[in-house]
Amino acid sequence: MRNAGPILKQVNQTVNRSIIPESKELEVAALDWLINPARGDCNDYAVTKRHELLSRGWPSRVLLLSEVVTSWGKHHLVLVVRTRSGDLVLDNLTPQIKPWARTPYRWVRMQMPNNPRLWTTIADRGE
Repeated sequence: MRNAGPILKQVNQTVNRSIIPESKELEVAALDWLINPARGDCNDYAVTKRHELLSRGWPSRVLLLSEVVTSWGKHHLVLVVRTRSGDLVLDNLTPQIKPWARTPYRWVRMQMPNNPRLWTTIADRGE
């Protein structure tokens, strides 16, 4: 999409500011994921960003929820947006949008572009 950068930045910042962080200490896949809650965890941020971009006409095949592990060992959900310039990560832990290879995470799994109900594991980047 044209002018993807400003749109992604606006959505990432707006959603990050609109949800009050609230930890839910369960496995990522076992939780209810809510769109636009007043309080929420990483799952809620990621699905809200995906929903916002879908409502703006972005195709679902380029908006992939992804499970990662943080440097402190916690499972975390982010939104990966596939663009012409590469895969970018929208994350509630930072206002910056980074290429996926420049994030500090260990990648676990990601939604399949052709069927978001299916997830695929991600091989280690060899770091």
